[in-house]
Amino acid sequence: MAGTEIIIPIKGVRLGGELHLPPKPLGLVLFAHGSGSSRHSPRNQFVARALRQGGLGTLLFDLLTAEEEQAEVYTGHLRFDISLLAQRLAGATRWVSDQASLPDLNIGYFGSSTGAAAALVAAAELGESISAVVSRGGRPDLAGGALGRVRAPTLLIVGGDDAPVIPLNEEAYNRLRCEKALRIVPGATHLFEEPDKLETVAAMASDWFAHHLQPLAQRNA
Repeated sequence: MAGTEIIIPIKGVRLGGELHLPPKPLGLVLFAHGSGSSRHSPRNQFVARALRQGGLGTLLFDLLTAEEEQAEVYTGHLRFDISLLAQRLAGATRWVSDQASLPDLNIGYFGSSTGAAAALVAAAELGESISAVVSRGGRPDLAGGALGRVRAPTLLIVGGDDAPVIPLNEEAYNRLRCEKALRIVPGATHLFEEPDKLETVAAMASDWFAHHLQPLAQRNA
């Protein structure tokens, strides 16, 4: 299934994206990549393919412009600007919702690294407009006070050998007041580069989104 290259205009910037929609999508998942990454991240692309195989639509897009990405190589100042990243994710979500050419779908977020914090902040802002959130090796703790306002069912996935990040996810998990789960993948490090570990992440995410993004009538059938 070929993707459609799109441009998303948000508050004076234009962000490139890649939209994939299967024939009858269960929902649409927007990806929020993390530190120093882009929509071309091989790990997010891998997960996106798995979600599409499960009947979900995906939108991978760049949270930063090409100029910002170039400056980021030297400064690293934007990758931890959670407010900016969340504003752009929320803006992309509103743009998708306003497109008459797109079906009316339940929306989820898949965030990695600092992108997970941005996803949670955006989910807190948009409320019931977001139906599910999944974090892969994320820094959900950086969402701060927004954690208690998230209403979307949230799954936190962490590598069992990612020692510094596990307690940060446990802290965030305890602050969430929505339906939630914390799953630790044994033998996986931060990027889930070990054999079969990213497949495990993709399967967990696909199940979470398939359950929470499908229409309520189908979910309760």
